[in-house]
Amino acid sequence: MKTRYILPAIALAAVISCGSNHNRRESMDRLASRVFETAKAQVVLMDSLLEADRCPRTLDSLGKLVTTDIGWWCSGFYPGVLWQVYDYTRDTAIMNLARTHTFRLYDLESRNTDHDIGFQVMSSFYRGYLSTRDENFLPMVRQSAKRLSGRFSPVTGTIRSWNGDIWKWPVIIDNMMNLELLTTVSRLGGGEEGDSLMKVAVTHANTTMKNHFRDDFTTFHLVDYDPSDGHVIKRQTVQGYADSSAWARGQAWALYGYTMMARETGSLKDESISRTYLSQAENIAKMLLYRLPDDGIPYWDFDDPAIPSAPKDASAGAVMASAFIELSRYTSDKTLKASCLDMAQKQIRTLASEEYLSKKGENEGFILRHSVGNLPDGSEVDVPLTYADYYFLEAISRWQELHRKRK
Repeated sequence: MKTRYILPAIALAAVISCGSNHNRRESMDRLASRVFETAKAQVVLMDSLLEADRCPRTLDSLGKLVTTDIGWWCSGFYPGVLWQVYDYTRDTAIMNLARTHTFRLYDLESRNTDHDIGFQVMSSFYRGYLSTRDENFLPMVRQSAKRLSGRFSPVTGTIRSWNGDIWKWPVIIDNMMNLELLTTVSRLGGGEEGDSLMKVAVTHANTTMKNHFRDDFTTFHLVDYDPSDGHVIKRQTVQGYADSSAWARGQAWALYGYTMMARETGSLKDESISRTYLSQAENIAKMLLYRLPDDGIPYWDFDDPAIPSAPKDASAGAVMASAFIELSRYTSDKTLKASCLDMAQKQIRTLASEEYLSKKGENEGFILRHSVGNLPDGSEVDVPLTYADYYFLEAISRWQELHRKRK
């Protein structure tokens, strides 16, 4: 029997009250304008700091920009930030930067990539297509979907996440995010190929739902399968506090991933598939709403005994905010819908505050501060990260879109 979280009425009232207090200080429209004005200045600054073949990664201990090549799993997020800034500002100079940084990733198709090809391509090439409707972006999207589906095993029912020989067939919860590449190309392509890609995505999501989650709807980070017969060898939380803990970004990927799959399978003949994913997303959301701190930004791991001295993770908060807004569009639970929107607003407002939002010309062009990449490995702790910026802007854009439709 899995735990069912019930949102306390007092806690919900506090969330609503907090949102109301913020509204008196600054409207969400004004907040969006302020953030995107800052983001525009920051992306231009970052472009000026980058060499032609490099991508932004984070800052070092001296506050200087750390770059990487296109093979890094987050290489698509800076182009994706540029596309989102262009969508908001309609500035052709930003559009040209977005095109330039997107097509720098074209060699990914010929590299020995892993499951993160979905992150890399959807945030850059597919974002470019959505922003311009230029079909020159789509060949890379289609080719990448074929490569991703090639990592699928019908024996395990999953797409292998990482290469290497530390595990036999590792699957991480992050991989739920990459399924959108398959479902997108399924819709674009149609026919037998499209059906095959959708089947892979659905099978992976079903297997992950079965094997990754605990009774309280928190998720392990990694499940290792035996590729010979598909049985689970072990479950771990590699980037979290402990195997039994709820690593914040992993919970964010789970919420976002199943919300996305509910949307992407909504047009299938078997309506129960979408309903199952929606139910999973709703239960993950209830768990998070119950456990998130007052400002909405999670500590890097919900179960770190060092809380409240443990670092917060802005990236996890940004992913959650975007997912909460998306989930609010699909759930028929009115209480949950209101709670999701109230929490998303709180998270956006916190991230848009002086504590998290960069000032123009600072932070080497990053938009947000205070994210955590891999604390157990001592990597990227309390630093800016490109995916935090990406999902923060996406959350604001989703909020704006949702409320435009209501007017």
